[in-house]
Amino acid sequence: MDENDRQFIEALFDKHTQLFQQKLAEQGDKFQQNLVEQRMEFQQFVSVVSESFDHKLAIVAEGHQMLADKLERVESSLAGKIDAVAADVSAHRADTEAHHGIYRIKEG
Repeated sequence: MDENDRQFIEALFDKHTQLFQQKLAEQGDKFQQNLVEQRMEFQQFVSVVSESFDHKLAIVAEGHQMLADKLERVESSLAGKIDAVAADVSAHRADTEAHHGIYRIKEG
């Protein structure tokens, strides 16, 4: 092997090293581009899921508010009915005590 062969081999080695580095840089650029695209797609997906979750949470909150309003209406209705029953019982007791010879109430 003489000097020309050595220079030829070095030139060939340099050429293939440069080609390899060029291909590696291209692959790195493609990888970075794919990474950016995937990141954007993931961010868009997370945004859509977040909006959907917010919408569903708003529906649940609205349902709870409706239930709370209905419960208040039922409580006020029952309170009025309970007061009316208490008044009827009190009036009945007063009436029974007024006629103690006819009616007797035993407690205990």
